[in-house]
Amino acid sequence: MTVELQDAGMKLAELADSAAQGEDVILVRDGKPVAKLTMMPPEKPKRRLGQLEGMFEIPDDFDTMFEKEIEEMFYGESSE
Repeated sequence: MTVELQDAGMKLAELADSAAQGEDVILVRDGKPVAKLTMMPPEKPKRRLGQLEGMFEIPDDFDTMFEKEIEEMFYGESSE
């Protein structure tokens, strides 16, 4: 779609909607292109790695914590 620059101001919301739908909108002045409205891909949020570093400590026995209690929940009271 091509639109004269002087007319674009009154139609800016409509032109932005067209661009958001994927249609390129060319703004022209005296028949010469001066700007192009195009769809902008959404930004992905930036991940901040390590932001919780040092705020808590994982125990050395983390992978075996509560092993006996969990086993008792599945198999009942142990005979020990």
